[in-house]
Amino acid sequence: MTNLPACPPSDCLSILQITDLHILARQDATLLGLNTAYYFDAVLALAFAGHRSFDLILLTGDLAQDPVIESYRYILDKLTALDIPCLCLPGNHDDDALMQQVFNTRLINCRKHLVLNAWQIIILNSQVPGSDGGRLAAAELAYLEDCLQADPDKYALIAVHHHCLKTDSLWMDTMMIENSDEFLAVISKYPRAKLVVNGHIHQEMDKTTGAVRILGTPSTCFQFKPGSREFSLDDTSPAYRLIQLHADGHIATEIIRLPGRLLGLQTDTEGY
Repeated sequence: MTNLPACPPSDCLSILQITDLHILARQDATLLGLNTAYYFDAVLALAFAGHRSFDLILLTGDLAQDPVIESYRYILDKLTALDIPCLCLPGNHDDDALMQQVFNTRLINCRKHLVLNAWQIIILNSQVPGSDGGRLAAAELAYLEDCLQADPDKYALIAVHHHCLKTDSLWMDTMMIENSDEFLAVISKYPRAKLVVNGHIHQEMDKTTGAVRILGTPSTCFQFKPGSREFSLDDTSPAYRLIQLHADGHIATEIIRLPGRLLGLQTDTEGY
């Protein structure tokens, strides 16, 4: 369980980040030997164990492995039962248009901007259709700058699927945001842009560039082996990230994993 104390409502925001669910069209189907729906459910159950509450859930891409309506409706049903605001962004495996169709409720949606207390949450789409890699289109970078200019007194959390700093896994770093320099140059102009969170890398990352903290989060299913030159899986267990955003700009965060290691993972594969 988490070592972070509960977040006092007047002091900070409590955010649950889950990422890379890879939900299949049939919930009894498996991917690389794993039932991804089962592990998504288990991670959610762990996050809410002990009646912990969150102000927001961020789902940072690759929600579906099979980007069909059945996959997204399964996720929607699970999130609806939680009765908490959820922001969903697309990853390289997702169908962005279909996500916007399904995740279109008051609490669960694909909106790109949200202001909560002293913070603004900015959602960017790094998806390049037909590619596993990422890029932020000129319109996305302009949107980011518009948000940062419009609310200069708010601290900013920026959520995106692909990573903008190297993980030191050579194969994975061929798929990072290809114009990361442009992205980070925009952020560097705004002192209150404090945090970037991403998915995609299926492993933990916590780095700093300039004054900006960059957080990568493990998947709710299988993980990639850190520091690998080629595609390689790790049997480390699924996880979620807890993020606390304080009113003074301070950030506290922790990765919480399911107990035990993955069973049944097919590690002798060259991809998925």
